[in-house]
Amino acid sequence: MPTLPPYPIPEERLARYPSLAGRTVFITGGGSGIGAAMVTAFARQGSKVAFIDIDEKASAALAGRLTGEGRTVWWKRCDVRDIAALKAAVAEAGVALGDITVLVNNVANDDRHEFEKVTPEYWDDCIAINQRPAFFAIQAALPQMRRAGGGSVINFGSISWQTKGPDYPVYATAKSSVNGLTRGLARLLGRDNIRINTVTPGWVMTERQLALWVKPESDAEIDHNQCLPGRVLAEDLARMVLFLASDDARMCTAQEFKVDAGWT
Repeated sequence: MPTLPPYPIPEERLARYPSLAGRTVFITGGGSGIGAAMVTAFARQGSKVAFIDIDEKASAALAGRLTGEGRTVWWKRCDVRDIAALKAAVAEAGVALGDITVLVNNVANDDRHEFEKVTPEYWDDCIAINQRPAFFAIQAALPQMRRAGGGSVINFGSISWQTKGPDYPVYATAKSSVNGLTRGLARLLGRDNIRINTVTPGWVMTERQLALWVKPESDAEIDHNQCLPGRVLAEDLARMVLFLASDDARMCTAQEFKVDAGWT
């Protein structure tokens, strides 16, 4: 009987998706955390990967490392609150790498905030990062996907609103809308053979989470809520996204796929 592999799982034990080779992928917030794991995973599948981020140092290091491996990676500094800049980046990436057929709306900021202290200005800024970019990135990529004959859009949700987390009401509101965006566009995009799905992470042990939110007492909370032992890592999300981007998932659309070790 085969034994479960250690983690991280050796590359040779992970799935390869021939349909992703040569495909152009665009990822928002790709410079670190889950985004960087996805950039790496797609690049190592042979995809041509474009990503945007505001962290120039981390992004340049990631792109340099993958380029050194012989991968095709394009990146640009972009603040997604600037919709014109976001749309321009999508267009530039398509010119540089070929029409985008995979769009991953990953960018987010889960800063904690108190309900009573939320101002209209804070609300607008939070929505401008966590909700609005996904809609307009899809709008910008749609002509390219139509020319290519189809594509896959993957929106990132969150278990924050599903577990009734009290510390980020505006973030939770924005993230709860992701499933509405996915389902609301599925029929329209499906006419052009474009699939759209939501991937919802659990508590992922990224550098940001470990630095800001994971405390010594968090282990007990995670162990209590997860059905599986261990910790959800950025690479676990990347593997689900690879599948949804590939031809293997050709009949998957309008769905939410959770990678939370059974938390919800």
